[in-house]
Amino acid sequence: MKKFKHTNHLISEKNPYLLQHAHNLVEWYPWCSDAFEKARNENKPIFLSIGYSTCHWCHVMAHESFEDPEVANLMNDTFVCIKVDREERPDLDNIYMTISQIMTGGGGWPLTIFMTPDKKPFFAATYIPKHNRFGQTGMLDLIPHVKNIWITRRNDLLYSAKEITGSLTQISHYKSGEKLNKDTLKKTYDQLLLNFDKVHGGFGSAPKFPTPQNLLFLLRYWKRTDNKQALEMVEKSLTEMRKGGIYDHVGFGFHRYSTDTKWMVPHFEKMLYDQALLAMVYCEAYQATQHKKYGETAQEIFEYVLRDMVSTEGGFYSAEDADSEGEEGRFYLWKYEEVKKLLTSEETEILVRLFNIKKDGNFTEGITEAKTDMNIFHQTSSIEELVNCLDMSEKDIKNSLKVALNKLFSYRIKRMHPYKDDKILADWNGLMIAAFAKGAQIFDESRYVEAACRSVDFILENMRRSDGGLFHRYRDGQAAVLANVDDYVFLIFGLIELYETTFNTKYELAQYHVVI
Repeated sequence: MKKFKHTNHLISEKNPYLLQHAHNLVEWYPWCSDAFEKARNENKPIFLSIGYSTCHWCHVMAHESFEDPEVANLMNDTFVCIKVDREERPDLDNIYMTISQIMTGGGGWPLTIFMTPDKKPFFAATYIPKHNRFGQTGMLDLIPHVKNIWITRRNDLLYSAKEITGSLTQISHYKSGEKLNKDTLKKTYDQLLLNFDKVHGGFGSAPKFPTPQNLLFLLRYWKRTDNKQALEMVEKSLTEMRKGGIYDHVGFGFHRYSTDTKWMVPHFEKMLYDQALLAMVYCEAYQATQHKKYGETAQEIFEYVLRDMVSTEGGFYSAEDADSEGEEGRFYLWKYEEVKKLLTSEETEILVRLFNIKKDGNFTEGITEAKTDMNIFHQTSSIEELVNCLDMSEKDIKNSLKVALNKLFSYRIKRMHPYKDDKILADWNGLMIAAFAKGAQIFDESRYVEAACRSVDFILENMRRSDGGLFHRYRDGQAAVLANVDDYVFLIFGLIELYETTFNTKYELAQYHVVI
């Protein structure tokens, strides 16, 4: 067992992200009254760091700064330091991410906030390097500067914090908008069309996220209006994403986003909510078009979740990390010689042509410390094109491809796996329940029904409060954190879909019990 030289106040937590930082040299506290009382008593500002366990840049900042004695000593001397998991406390993350957007015009994780002991922020940033770099002030210079201002010009900071808090209060006072109507739908469609990437699918530029909610909207808009272009936007996006490196061609499932516009170089973490929502999109696209490739992709996503993301009790885990063996994407990358050694010459030629595998690697940018001899599987040729250039039938190529990918999967499974965040969240489970229920209806697959039912039963048995309400998070035998509105909405969504799949009144009645 590894021995640690230092332990901080996070050691008693159940949350995986907080436990990752329990042996940092920084004297982290969880979000608690003790931390704020200490800040008031010692007259120190708060260093609030918000992230999540599978966040690559959270890992980078931890290794550079939070595990570094020089930076940690500065932080402990200047601040009372608090760690928050954005997935466990989305309410706090929403508040401080909004503050970051007000102050800087952007946001991301890790989210770094400096604030007064009464929770009024005066500084916001995302990742901060240890040393000054790329025009950004590093921790070693920033922290002494903040300490000096806190001592010599505190009134300026307090005034700034008051102004920022006032801006947040103004934003919080929402005015009721106009009623939704056909014009609202048309305006939404027009905005999506304007932002659509006609070459590579998806919306916007790099970094590019799958945004399944946009695609689900477009499917419904097409169904309502018979607008063919809406469906074409969905099909183009789903096809290009499935071909890209954002999809795990060996082990299935989607990575979180692409660092480029072509879907080639992903950020390799895998999130449960992405699998749920993308499975729904591919299911519904299959229903709309009857194109087998969409149905097969949905079933592959389900296969990944059933294989890697289900607890023994039935709840669905939250995420898998991007990093392994100290490198981003290492688990998913391949060398040409590695592929050649594992496969027959025929299988190697098929994969080389289909996935653009090169001896010196097929990408140079997008991954931290990327190695030039590594390859990301991304489909650049079609099966039909391979038929034309290889002396093989389409059936033989598909069979050889399946065998080859299975060989690679069997080899890859022996590698050091990325870290798995095994906490169970009520809202994300609700989405996955809905996806499996939809999949069961479409593919008549009993395993999908069973998976959805087990998750519901787990939540109702283990994540209910004594007053009948829900807890947000479960891990290691403990349910904790009061549920948010998303937990109730998404779980009820899952219950509705499951009832429509099974017609079991147990799930119909559970909707009302959850609300009450």
